[in-house]
Amino acid sequence: MNVLCRLAVIVLLAGFSRHAAADTPDLVSSLKQGGYVLIFRHTATDDSQKDVYPFRFDDMSAQRQLSEKGRDMARQIGAAVKELAIPIGDVYTSRLNRAIETGKLISGREVRPVDALTDSSNAGASGMANPAGANAKAGQSVRQLVDAPPKAGTNTFLVTHKTNIADAFGKDAGDVQEGEAFVYKASGSGPAAFAGRIKPADWSAKAGR
Repeated sequence: MNVLCRLAVIVLLAGFSRHAAADTPDLVSSLKQGGYVLIFRHTATDDSQKDVYPFRFDDMSAQRQLSEKGRDMARQIGAAVKELAIPIGDVYTSRLNRAIETGKLISGREVRPVDALTDSSNAGASGMANPAGANAKAGQSVRQLVDAPPKAGTNTFLVTHKTNIADAFGKDAGDVQEGEAFVYKASGSGPAAFAGRIKPADWSAKAGR
């Protein structure tokens, strides 16, 4: 009997896990109503470049930049967002150019770079390769942006780095792909609720591209 009870609990928990977030197509459709915060990791970068002095924000040669693949990825996401008539409100990004460029290409507008979304690993290779969600202060700053309700009828877009996402949502979030978005539903009276994850290819699939 104990074995049967344990199996029942496992099945029940599996069901909760499956339904904890909306299926991706339904989630993308829900964005048309506004009220969500999407936190993106910047799109693909040029691995041949290194972050030499990444926090010299006016010196692009000292930062790793988006690759042509990354720019195309961001343009495709932006085109799908526009085609699906998903309303964009505020757009905040990291102060590093790869995040700024991603935000501009996705939203089609100017963005607001902020310290809270700027690479919390200090561009250290070990930190970026193995994000542990260890920077509590950085994580809290990100969560404050995620928990802030968007302007009525719009969605807030945030563009940052995988270490910042792991700091905010735990080490399991460190598997976030380039160009992937974590989606949260604002409550207005407390922490935003996790709604799901949208990979770059999901946008085009929903738009029928």
